Amino acid sequence: MFKNNCLKFILLSLSFICLNVSAQKDIDTKVQKLLKKMTLEEKIGQMVQLNGFWDFTGPAPKDGDGAKWKYDALKSGKVGSVLNVRGVKNVRQLQEMVVNESRLGIPLIFGFDVIHGHKTVFPIPLAESASWDLDAMENAARIAAIEASAEGLNWTFAPMVDISRDARWGRVMEGAGEDPYLASEVAKARVKGFQGKDLSDDNTLAACAKHFVGYGFAESGKDYNAVDVGTSTLYNVLLPPFQACIDANVRTFMNAFNTLNGIPATGDDFLQRDILKGKWNFDGFVVSDWGSISEMQAHGFAKDLKDAGIIAANAGCDMDMESYAYVGHLKEAVEEGTVAEALIDDAAARILKVKFELGLFDDPYKYCDTKKEKELLYHPDHKKAALDMAKKSIVLLKNEGNLLPLDKKQKNIAIIGALADEDNSPLGNWRLGTDNNTAVSFLEGFKKYTDNYSYEKGVDIFLKAEDFLHEVEVNNTDKSGIDAAVALAKKSEVVIMVLGEHGYQSGEGRSRANLDLPGLQKKMLKEVYKVNKNIILVLMNGRPLTIDWEAENIPAILETWQLGTESGNAIAETLFGDNIPGGKLTMTFPRTEGQVPIYYNYLNTGRPGPIDLVFWSHYTDETNAPLYPFGYGLSYTDFAYDNMKVVNNGNNIQVSVNVKNTGNYDGSEVVQLYIRDKVASVSRPVKELKGFEKIFLKKGENKTVNFTLTEKELGFYNNRGDFVVEPGDFDVMVGTSSLEGLSDSFEWK
Repeated sequence: MFKNNCLKFILLSLSFICLNVSAQKDIDTKVQKLLKKMTLEEKIGQMVQLNGFWDFTGPAPKDGDGAKWKYDALKSGKVGSVLNVRGVKNVRQLQEMVVNESRLGIPLIFGFDVIHGHKTVFPIPLAESASWDLDAMENAARIAAIEASAEGLNWTFAPMVDISRDARWGRVMEGAGEDPYLASEVAKARVKGFQGKDLSDDNTLAACAKHFVGYGFAESGKDYNAVDVGTSTLYNVLLPPFQACIDANVRTFMNAFNTLNGIPATGDDFLQRDILKGKWNFDGFVVSDWGSISEMQAHGFAKDLKDAGIIAANAGCDMDMESYAYVGHLKEAVEEGTVAEALIDDAAARILKVKFELGLFDDPYKYCDTKKEKELLYHPDHKKAALDMAKKSIVLLKNEGNLLPLDKKQKNIAIIGALADEDNSPLGNWRLGTDNNTAVSFLEGFKKYTDNYSYEKGVDIFLKAEDFLHEVEVNNTDKSGIDAAVALAKKSEVVIMVLGEHGYQSGEGRSRANLDLPGLQKKMLKEVYKVNKNIILVLMNGRPLTIDWEAENIPAILETWQLGTESGNAIAETLFGDNIPGGKLTMTFPRTEGQVPIYYNYLNTGRPGPIDLVFWSHYTDETNAPLYPFGYGLSYTDFAYDNMKVVNNGNNIQVSVNVKNTGNYDGSEVVQLYIRDKVASVSRPVKELKGFEKIFLKKGENKTVNFTLTEKELGFYNNRGDFVVEPGDFDVMVGTSSLEGLSDSFEWK
């Protein structure tokens, strides 16, 4: 019976593979047949993406209107994609115009930034990664795709898989932190969620791996800045999450704003042609970031817009997002011989292929269902999933004296902080598809448990926080709310301080030189501390902060990030113990900005120290140690590790450890495995994550957790980009964070 079942499984698998190969060949045939019908201008048109530019349900632009030429380009089939057009009515109106009035009726693909949810907003991606729950992250992306596709969209500019070690960079909120192994697993989960099991279904989005490559390593953490990294960092840290997206069959890539070693990524043929389309055999298409082709002029890499378009097209950038270089100059470049028409054919074919895979040629209006649009947006099941994801994303940083969880009968509670009454900020940044003020605020969630509290706003964090396009104006002068906050704290038994960043203080263009609590919040916290030390600090933020004083003095600290639609409910359930926090940091918290960039998987240096003399790698005015390390996170319960075993089977290494819940609550634990390759042809980090498992244990319960290390985990990329596995001695550690656990060693031959 077993053999028969195995045979059936093999035959079914082979049948599926054959059908998939056959379907791809069929699509390739259709693409080539269509290409032969297209003029050069129409092929270049597929390489053009324009931003939404008029009310599609209203009158068409007239002569003299700045949008008129765009309107004419759409009607004549010289635009392949639009972005920021959503809503079934708008999408259908535009799609009908293009399909019915252009010569060949090639449908548009509609792109949008669907980053962490759509109408129903999930936690910011950095927060989601702190859950270490890949299934939950895949489900979050799946729901985002369901809602976005119900509004007519079929392409998202996500996931962002940039590795970053610098919390000053505002876009850390959009990624999965500092570790390439974890980020690769998260990347695959999100691509699978967006694209579903079959891209031709009517509730999928083509995913986009961005930003290729190095954007998260911008010098000084300043957005759009130059990137200069060695080949070991490129191959072992920056590229693996992108390659993981290839493994998950991501259909599009986006190149990056930054230069990498002096070459703008948008015009880098080594990255786009040699690695992505060559070595990795990527068969989808590459889109520029917004205006990044034209920005090569500012980089000093292109003399004018025509030159920039030529460089980008030759380098492998298939679609121009809002630079107008291709639509304005590419035909002339081909006629002059500076861009080969074969490259135009290749780019157009890649774009057409994705459109065929989405099923747009079979039904251009498959994403235009008004009934689905009405039923699926803000669906109760989606909010339930958002609540689950939010609860899993919370990280308990400190709980001195078991101040948490709060007793549900606790009286005389003070709640202080402007963010406690915010229903917009918890949505975070990059939530363009939702409606403002739709988050459950902290106070709304809290009052579902008890009325035994009083609230004072204290100081305003900001004077003005307009929208996605503008900077937040921080309050550094108005202290008028501090006295009332102190007075309330003085007469209360316990104080909950809700502090942090506004949702628009992280994200694109939101680099910060100072990572402490913005404005006058810390001053207010210190004044409250003078009269009542029984404080629970609830942090709402989009990046690691420098909270050294808080960590030393405040007894309980809960990192809640920006948790999205169900923010207040998730935090309240955690404060009162109906949710036991199990999140773990995926990005190191520094003690001070002077330590940045700071990360756990550093190289040891030739003088690691410490020694009695001054001549070793350290600061003279600060410890090397982080405030909170990668992988760190407490629980209301406790976990004990013992009986670690390492067995070398020749072909692999088997590692096992026993984990026991020794506390008073049922809870989850993320068991983490790290290795160190002690001697290699390229220096390896002091520690590298190579496995993890999230487990749930009832109080008193034991579980043996098993890991398998193979050549995939033990190898690395040399400086030529070749993956190598070298014999030698390895250390292995299994524990609750990157700094705490059991250790052993083995030899790999």
